[in-house]
Amino acid sequence: MGKKTKVALTVGAASVAAWAASKVASKQQPRADKKALQFSDIAILTNTRLSQKAEVHPLSSLLEAADLGVHGFAVDIQLTKDEEILLVPSEEFLFSDEISNYTLEEIQLNFNSTTENSLQRTGAIVSLRELLDSFPQLLLIVSMSDSPTTYEGSLIPSKLWRLLKEMDATEQVVVTSPYDEQIDRFNLYAQNSVALGAGNEEIKKAYVAYTSKFGHLYLPNADLFCLPEKLGVFPLASEGFINFLHELNIKVFYESNETNELEKLSKLGADGFITTQPEQLLTFLHHD
Repeated sequence: MGKKTKVALTVGAASVAAWAASKVASKQQPRADKKALQFSDIAILTNTRLSQKAEVHPLSSLLEAADLGVHGFAVDIQLTKDEEILLVPSEEFLFSDEISNYTLEEIQLNFNSTTENSLQRTGAIVSLRELLDSFPQLLLIVSMSDSPTTYEGSLIPSKLWRLLKEMDATEQVVVTSPYDEQIDRFNLYAQNSVALGAGNEEIKKAYVAYTSKFGHLYLPNADLFCLPEKLGVFPLASEGFINFLHELNIKVFYESNETNELEKLSKLGADGFITTQPEQLLTFLHHD
């Protein structure tokens, strides 16, 4: 046996020993149950930002979706200049600072202006308070889209927590953000009393843990993963990954608008779907 072979075997043995030792020493900690995520069947949620129509008042549109039988709504929120929490009305405002440049009153005045502007083209603006008040029986996945490096981003976690407490809505929502830092900031106030969604880095961390031999070392910080089929190069739509998350008591929702995707993903064990086509997906489920 050559020297290189001996070295390789030694390294390999050391790796196996390290894996075995970590397996013995670690104890996975599944997430505690959250009332907001307890459903008896596959959940269907409407993405309000992508499904909103300028010619229809958003609350009327959401009422129509609720009448269809959706389980709730996925919403993005931003803070106005006077610190009101508004739903992001369309894709173009998702990571812009236009909403934060105006007070709520100024935004409302824009819709009475004879000069058309980008905010006016979106239709009516809805506050998170209005949404919570209108649909207390439905799940809301609330995503903070203000960057943590902005003034508004620094405030919105505490503002959101106070609003949820005031509206007695802490068991109605899942709070998330593309920025993991924002979720951590919110949880400083919530202390795991509110269901949390996974940010982009948490999703990557979980997937890397799943594909490695050290998945038993992964300690989750989220109760819900809202996933595209892929995140960059990561193929997230797999039965193995869903089972890995389920073992940690994490629910898995996929973002999907196609019934052929729904059939495939539901067979993989997905717990729910976020869509702009709720009627289509509800019809498919009822006929399945």
